[in-house]
Amino acid sequence: MIAPQIKELITSKGASVIRKMFEEGIVLKKQHGEENVFDFSLGNPDLDPPPEVEKAIQEIAADTRHGVHGYMPNAGYLEAREAMAEKTALEQEMPCRAENVVMTVGAASALNCVFKAILSPGDEVLVPAPFFAEYRNYVRNYNGSLREIKTKADFSLDVDAIKNALSEKTAAVLINTPNNPTGKIYAESDIIALTDALKAHARHCGRKPYLICDEPYRAITYDEKTVSPVFKHYADSVIVTSFAKNLSLPGERIGYIAINPESDGANEFIAACTFSLRVLGCVNAPAFFQKVVAKTWNAPCDYSRYAKRRDMLMAVLDKAGIPYVRPEGAFYLFCKVPDAFGTDDDMAFCDYLKKFLILSAPGTGFGGRGWFRLAYCVSEKTIVNSEKAFCAAMKELSRSTAMEV
Repeated sequence: MIAPQIKELITSKGASVIRKMFEEGIVLKKQHGEENVFDFSLGNPDLDPPPEVEKAIQEIAADTRHGVHGYMPNAGYLEAREAMAEKTALEQEMPCRAENVVMTVGAASALNCVFKAILSPGDEVLVPAPFFAEYRNYVRNYNGSLREIKTKADFSLDVDAIKNALSEKTAAVLINTPNNPTGKIYAESDIIALTDALKAHARHCGRKPYLICDEPYRAITYDEKTVSPVFKHYADSVIVTSFAKNLSLPGERIGYIAINPESDGANEFIAACTFSLRVLGCVNAPAFFQKVVAKTWNAPCDYSRYAKRRDMLMAVLDKAGIPYVRPEGAFYLFCKVPDAFGTDDDMAFCDYLKKFLILSAPGTGFGGRGWFRLAYCVSEKTIVNSEKAFCAAMKELSRSTAMEV
């Protein structure tokens, strides 16, 4: 028998709802034709990796030296860690060294290693809601508790709410910017206010929470927006990220952890994360793609096509009459369940959209009841052709509302 808690999780209504929608989309495409199904369910990058990545893959694959596929230190190849330290130093505007980096099996592996390293039973991780749905499971893996803190109406950080939720149980605050699912970029002024609150809390209770920044979308921003550094504002800050989104390599599972070198326990933290990577069964990040990203982490990428698709989908939703929040980064639109639906049950509304062959992700799974997410990392053809379906869905809602009146 499987463990009761796992059975409960996998059979719950909200379990892996995004993946379920994605898999259901495969079936619907076979039934109705791919061009007639409008699948906005999964954040699967639609852009190809840059040419520099393709070239590096070919060069590294041609290396047939003895032992080229062997083990390396659990934390990763030195050249890969040095490259990630250089990348982190540029982003965080302060020095970072290879010894402050652990290569991981994507950002999910990075988060799991961090949580295993820092959480004791009963510890809490505070997270602004909405947030990436798997955070709940990652924290639960290590007997911790994810405490959801509502953001402001525009999805910016509510620092006062976070401050009021801090306690002696708080092991970390986890932020994701640009945010999945809202596309919100947290302002540097809010980051500074948050770090000031964490410092004050540490002075008061003696426990200094980590500030964990999940940043796989850092490079994908719009309207001249940028993501604030955190290292220079808070010593006990941690970056977890991957190359899934910015280099369009989600299936290759390559990422890293970087700890602020000014953290008092930086060496111990890296040792704990390296140990966690090993005992969780990863052992080390994939050797091949450590070498690839070491060569290509700074390859130029053109995200203007995502910006174009964002604008195209916003125009479709404007025409249909579906409200949303304008994203500042990532590749998602977070949309409000229309009032005409008569309830804020986002799961029911996503089921309703399926009648029109539109696949979306319910906001409840992200901690945002009454909202739903559309991933616009899809073809322009899908967006253009979806207009009739969205308009038909809203027209039928209007007709139903009129009949009730």
